[in-house]
Amino acid sequence: MSSDRRIAASAIALDLDGTLLDTIHDLAEAVNALLAELGHAPLPKDAIRAMVGKGMANLVRRALAAARGVPPAAIDDATRDAALVRYQAHYAAILGRGTLPFPGMVEGLDALRAMGFPLAVVTNKASRFVQPHLDHAGIAHHFALVIGGDTLPTRKPDAGPLQHVARVFGIAPGRLLMVGDSGNDVEAARAAGCPVVVVPYGYREGLAVQDLAADGIVDSIAAVADCVRRA
Repeated sequence: MSSDRRIAASAIALDLDGTLLDTIHDLAEAVNALLAELGHAPLPKDAIRAMVGKGMANLVRRALAAARGVPPAAIDDATRDAALVRYQAHYAAILGRGTLPFPGMVEGLDALRAMGFPLAVVTNKASRFVQPHLDHAGIAHHFALVIGGDTLPTRKPDAGPLQHVARVFGIAPGRLLMVGDSGNDVEAARAAGCPVVVVPYGYREGLAVQDLAADGIVDSIAAVADCVRRA
């Protein structure tokens, strides 16, 4: 990409699950441990992959619905909340065991840091699980700010988390590039007035990456350096 077509940014926010780390293996193992505890048959990993997005509570509701053969709306909040506590216990016990870095992720973070960009993680994952993932992957030192799904009053796709990151970094939202993998990330960026690019892998709730209508599609985190310039 020529320099005049690169996205002008002063800082970069990145999603965690499906963007930096391939966490589906841990997520699926924890889901199926929960279902086994509740007396349900396991779900295929690919089916669980399509359920990921909008946080753990939403994943648990979708998984329970699929296991019971009912629509997600049929799972009431009390049932979901009780199952969520058990799911989180299973997830905490295996966190990082099957998680893998996506190709180019470490090299990309190194390159963006070398270019002088402050970096933030903005995820809907519960905060108590975020730092352990970053530590386990050996990438925590790259991030000046980490925002989990319960850090602030709102979470993606609300504009609040990205607006908060922009305020902390002392920049306009239009100078904060969001890098994600899902419609959640694109919607949050649009709401906050941030540019946004997406990776073609990850967890998109069954949507094609082209349907996310981001400002660009990058092959990996390493490729982000080729589509952005310091502003």
